[in-house]
Amino acid sequence: MTLPTLAIGTLGGTLSMLQAAAGEGVTPGLDSTQMLADAPQLASLARISAKTLQMLPSASLSFIQLIDVLYWAKAQVEEGAHAVVLTQGTDTLEEVAYFLELLWPFDAPLILTGAMRAASEPGADGPANLLAAVQVALDSQSRGRGVLVVINDQIHAAEHVRKTESLAMAAFSSPHFGCEGLLIEGRACYLKPARPRHPLPEPWRLDQRVALLEADFAADTLLLEQVAGLGYEGLVIAGFGAGHVPAAWAKCVGYIVTRMPVIVASRTGSGPTARHTYGFEGGEMDLQRKGALMAGFLCPRKCRVLLWVLIGCGMDDELEHWLEEYRQPR
Repeated sequence: MTLPTLAIGTLGGTLSMLQAAAGEGVTPGLDSTQMLADAPQLASLARISAKTLQMLPSASLSFIQLIDVLYWAKAQVEEGAHAVVLTQGTDTLEEVAYFLELLWPFDAPLILTGAMRAASEPGADGPANLLAAVQVALDSQSRGRGVLVVINDQIHAAEHVRKTESLAMAAFSSPHFGCEGLLIEGRACYLKPARPRHPLPEPWRLDQRVALLEADFAADTLLLEQVAGLGYEGLVIAGFGAGHVPAAWAKCVGYIVTRMPVIVASRTGSGPTARHTYGFEGGEMDLQRKGALMAGFLCPRKCRVLLWVLIGCGMDDELEHWLEEYRQPR
């Protein structure tokens, strides 16, 4: 039997980290070849080509580096790979997955995974998560589902997944929506049908900047007042509750929306913004009258990614349309 072809790209993260000496913190150390050696079962599943793309903690990844990762992943599929798996740190796994989801044009699966325990720790979960990611990537049911996050034997949609625990092994969930499926005895068991996808064209601009600010109790407006003059082309506000800000912030928003798009999302970690409930100054009805857009179920971090990509594609005039997709559960 001819084995399928699969490409694995490694970016670093906890899955690659080792402790050099007792008492020192872990740092990236395993390259792609060493990671494959720690999961020997992979050789029986596919003809695998692996490449070390980066060796970084995921907090240090950039949009420009991710564009390079996207080019590499696309080239693998165009050269015949059945699927692509990427490994990286969990700190920004949700943002990276969503970024790639917006731009991935193929039916071939693109699977991301990571680890919560370093490779040098007892019970390291990296090899098991890598094996699970490959098993999901090779499953025929994974085609047409875009970018998925596979971790802790759960399969999550890129647009819904969030890191909701800082150190726990079960660190990822998809609040309200739940995971897309489970890995059971080496096979992907999907709980939901695949949804239509509408990938965006690759950004032709890479120098745009989008700010993300969080509304806090008794926060002043000093930073907010400076945003429009600092070269930013978009603003995302992580608002209180269902998408609210202090009255003083609302006044600033009224000015900022004349200079750039403003999205207001919820900082709560779960649940959507409202649209027609609160009428006080700084409530969502007031912010919408001023020209701000409500994010619905899309979290603040992914709002920033979406706006960055749309500006880069010259399609920021379609922001309202994209956000409308996230105002109703899908």
